[in-house]
Amino acid sequence: MKIPWLAALLNFIFMGAGTFYNGRRVPLGAALTVGALLLTYVEMSLQTLNQTLWAVMFGAVFLNNTFLAIDGFQEAKSINDKSGR
Repeated sequence: MKIPWLAALLNFIFMGAGTFYNGRRVPLGAALTVGALLLTYVEMSLQTLNQTLWAVMFGAVFLNNTFLAIDGFQEAKSINDKSGR
């Protein structure tokens, strides 16, 4: 049994962690984790170079993580529904 809010929280805090937790799409979770590391590097570089671009990047990452949290929540609920719980 998967806990939907935990999958959502994990995906919101660190992209891919909730996907790993759900265990259904592990390659996607790995790709999201690598992407999160790359985005963190780009975001930190932009913070010192250009504040305006950093704000745009921060907003984009925030929206992306919000949608991933929703996806993780729905996937965990789907896993629970298919297992008869």
